[in-house]
Amino acid sequence: MNATITNQRMALNVRPQEWTDEELLLRYRATGDRELFALLVRRYETELYNYLRRYLADAEMAEDVFQATFLQVHLKCEHFEEGRKFRPWLYTVATNQAIDARRRAKRHRMVSLDRVTAADDGEDAGRMLDLLVSEELGPLVQLDERERREQVQRSLADLPELMQQLIHLVYFQGLKYREAAEVLDIPVGTVKSRMHAAILKLSEGWKDPYPQRN
Repeated sequence: MNATITNQRMALNVRPQEWTDEELLLRYRATGDRELFALLVRRYETELYNYLRRYLADAEMAEDVFQATFLQVHLKCEHFEEGRKFRPWLYTVATNQAIDARRRAKRHRMVSLDRVTAADDGEDAGRMLDLLVSEELGPLVQLDERERREQVQRSLADLPELMQQLIHLVYFQGLKYREAAEVLDIPVGTVKSRMHAAILKLSEGWKDPYPQRN
């Protein structure tokens, strides 16, 4: 979306709330209008924060990284190329900030993660991941479900860094393979192969919490 198109939309009195993300960022870059930047932040405050919270498994750290991400968006908006999509670019910035935050945290504390050694039951690992995004549960199963969520978190934490990033971007955030490839600056073929390997690894360490009964 170039500046000419944005100016045309302004001339037609199209409200900023109806502009694309790209238009908002480019207009903010040109004018420094803080309301435009605030609107962009509001569009992503829930989605991006939830991504960071799942990826970092720490609400306070996720909040800090969210703020750092949009600070970087402000500082780097001059480098945003017209014609590029904003969302993958934003996730690139956020993921890099999250990686830096995790590295800083590891330098200040030792994190112990218990490995799961359950037998492979052959079930789709997608069921495992669904435990992290399921809706509110009834009171009789909340405790068991919390334990299962913790098991899933540990299994995800055992994956290599790249696989963790791909699971969060593709499975939880719904990015397309090509968008995840852009975020992580890797080939699309690598995304596909690593996702496949990640699902296999998760399947190997997952015991079905709801076994079939005869």
